[in-house]
Amino acid sequence: MKNPTPPRQAIALKYDGQQAPTLTAKGDDALAEAILKLARENEVPIYENAELVKLLARMELGDSIPEELYRTIAEIIAFAWTLKGKFPAGYDPNAQPAERDVTARGEDY
Repeated sequence: MKNPTPPRQAIALKYDGQQAPTLTAKGDDALAEAILKLARENEVPIYENAELVKLLARMELGDSIPEELYRTIAEIIAFAWTLKGKFPAGYDPNAQPAERDVTARGEDY
């Protein structure tokens, strides 16, 4: 007996740069394929992470992502933006990295 293939899942998030990203689409199998097709047609970057999709698929459409996932989603959005040549306001992608002085000490002076 063959193991059944797990359903393919997809979710879509919208981020306006002001509020937490929200869940705008989710689906299994044929609906997941339609979400992915629409993303490809509109050159929306696709990030594959089955565990993250499982977590986000529990949400209702229109819900903001939970605070526990802010950092993870922020890193994904930042990466997707750089792929599309987009950067936050005030960010200069051609600027040289700033030098940082780091001082460590084990006691108060």
